[in-house]
Amino acid sequence: MSKRMNNSIFFNVSLLGAGHFFSDFYANFLPALLPIVMVKLGLSLTMSGMLVMAYSIISSVLQPISGYIIDKRGYAWLILVTIPVSAVFICLAGLADSKFTLFLLVGLAGLGASVFHPLAASLMGRVVTAETKGTAMSIFVFGGNVGYAVAPAVIMYLLNAAGTASLIWLIFPGLLVTGASYLAGLHKVDISPAAAREQEAVNEQAEPWYKSRGLILLNVANALRSWMQVALPTFLPVALAGAGQPPAVAASMLTVFLLSGACGALFGGWLGDKIGRKAGFIGSLILCIPVTYLFLSDLSPSLLSYSLLALSGALLQSTAPTSVVWAQELIPGNAAMASGMMLGLSFGLGGVGAAITGAMGDRIGIEGALMWSLFSLGLALILAFAIPQPEKKPVSNQILNI
Repeated sequence: MSKRMNNSIFFNVSLLGAGHFFSDFYANFLPALLPIVMVKLGLSLTMSGMLVMAYSIISSVLQPISGYIIDKRGYAWLILVTIPVSAVFICLAGLADSKFTLFLLVGLAGLGASVFHPLAASLMGRVVTAETKGTAMSIFVFGGNVGYAVAPAVIMYLLNAAGTASLIWLIFPGLLVTGASYLAGLHKVDISPAAAREQEAVNEQAEPWYKSRGLILLNVANALRSWMQVALPTFLPVALAGAGQPPAVAASMLTVFLLSGACGALFGGWLGDKIGRKAGFIGSLILCIPVTYLFLSDLSPSLLSYSLLALSGALLQSTAPTSVVWAQELIPGNAAMASGMMLGLSFGLGGVGAAITGAMGDRIGIEGALMWSLFSLGLALILAFAIPQPEKKPVSNQILNI
C-alpha cells in the first residue's frame, strides 16, 4: 500500500482534525467568559480559579481514564456525542444564573473534551497506515492548536457585538462536523478490544500499559515539555508588562507563539514518520532549548525576538503528535489510553509545573523563573534518550474498514 494517503483516508483524517479544532475551540471559552460571569454571578478570584481548575481536571487529567474505558469497550459511536456535548454546555455557560449551574455546565463541557481526545486519537491510528500515522496525528494536533488559538478572538468579538446569548450560534459548526463524521462512518470504525489485540500483534514484545517503563518515561518527559508550553504563554504577558511593554505587544506575541505552535505540530508528526519518533522528539528539544533561552534573554519586541518566539513555539509543539504516536506504539493494545496520557494527563501535569514557575516568580521575578523553567526541557531531553523506539511490523500497515 502506498505510503501516501488516498483521498478517502485524507478525508477521514481531515474530519478528525476538524473535530479537534472545535473540541479545543470550545475548550478555550473560559478565559473570555470569566470577566463576564465573575461580574454577573459575583465570583471571587478564588472561585474563578476553582472553576478553571475543575475544567482542567475533568477535560485533561481524566483523559487516560476515558481512554482506558474506550480501550476496554470500544464505544466508537461516542465520536458523535463528544463535540455536541462540549459545544452545547460551554456555549450555555455564559447564560448560567447561579454558581452551581455554571460549574455544572463547565464540568459537562469538560467531560466531552475528556472523551473526545483519546477516542479521536485512537480512531486516527486505525484509519491510516503505520507509515503515515505521524503525519495524520500532525493534522489532528494542528486542528486543535488552531481552534484553541482563535477561540478567544471569536468569542470576544461575539460578546462585544451581541452579548452572551450570541454564543449559542457557535454550537452549530460543531454539529456540522459531527454530522459529517456520521456520514463518513467514523462511528463504525472497529476499536473494540478484539481489534486492539489484533493491533497489539504489531509488536509481540509490547508490555501491558502498567508495566511499560517506556510509557511512564515518555509521559514524564512530555509533562516536562508541557511545563514550558504552558508556562511561557501564561506568564509572558506578565513579564512583558513588568518590562513596560504595552498589552498590544503581549497579545501579538501570544498570537505568534500559538500559531507557530500549530505549524510546528503540523511539521513534527511528518518528521517523526521520516526519521523516527525518538529522533524527532529529541531533535526538537535539542533545538528548542537554546532558541527559547535566547528569546527569554531579551524580551524587547524586535524582528529577532518574534522570530525566536515563533521558532520556540513551533519546536515545543512539534513533539506533540510524535509523542502521541510513540505512546500508541509502546502500548498498541491501549491506544486510547496512551493518547489520553499524552494529550491530557501530560498537559495537566505541565500546568502543575507552570504553577511552580509562578511560585518561583514571586521570589525571583517572572523573567528569572521562566529562565529556570528551561531546565524542565533539559530533563525531558535526558529522559527521552532512555525511552525505547518500538520496531515497526508489516501487519501494522492494515487499515480497518469502516
